[in-house]
Amino acid sequence: MSRIGLKIRLATILIVAAVSLSGFTLAQTDCATGDNPVDPAAPKNMTSEELIQKFTAEENRVRDARSHYTYTQEVLAQTLNDKTADGQWHEVKRVSYDDKGRKVENVTYSEVSTLRDIQISPEDKDDISVFMQWILTSDQLPDYKLTYAGQQHVDDLDTYVFHVEPVKLEKNKRYFQGKIWVDNRDLQMVKLCGKSVPDQIHVKKHQPMDLRPTFVGYRQLVDGVWLPAYARVDDTLHFQVQSIHVREIVKFKDYVKAGTAAGAANR
Repeated sequence: MSRIGLKIRLATILIVAAVSLSGFTLAQTDCATGDNPVDPAAPKNMTSEELIQKFTAEENRVRDARSHYTYTQEVLAQTLNDKTADGQWHEVKRVSYDDKGRKVENVTYSEVSTLRDIQISPEDKDDISVFMQWILTSDQLPDYKLTYAGQQHVDDLDTYVFHVEPVKLEKNKRYFQGKIWVDNRDLQMVKLCGKSVPDQIHVKKHQPMDLRPTFVGYRQLVDGVWLPAYARVDDTLHFQVQSIHVREIVKFKDYVKAGTAAGAANR
């Protein structure tokens, strides 16, 4: 999110719907919320390096499998004054892939924005399409340092946990930095928590700061593959003269595989 005068560009988007969030209370984004303690035990029957090679190979399969689905992406962005939303923007689009694996997006609903302190930029939407639904494939490994942290029970799953950071920051390129959770049976990512980097903090006069919020994202099991389900943010960004509280969720739902008529509901 960058600040332009009294405006901020959102890096990610929020869905807040009374029905979909019934019984679910958002709080400041915390990567450890709801998780059991991390057991530093080594991976089962393999080294951490072997585990990295195996799960990124499975992530290649996730990427390839997802290119055969269409799905709905629903987003809503809010800013908060205390606990009250004082502006929002809501968009729904249907996403598919062409025969060359390129993403095709068709907006089916977009309301007039009532946001007063933020605006959504093309760069922010690009962050959503890349990092909020990040798939860590083997071709990306040279760009990242993965550090094995241990094993952890998350919801009903037993997972391996890794800290992830970019090896180096190249100009005009963004990276993920945070933690990922890999299912210990399917060896696919089921959770991630972190942010895209780098922030633009030290800027020239009249140049906007660009700060990114921490988000947490989860996947769902669809036809034996763990596909992105939703991500959320509840964060306060501190700029030089103003702090802005933003809440964001992006949901991916109604997966339909090419050649089928029925979608896969979130579960």
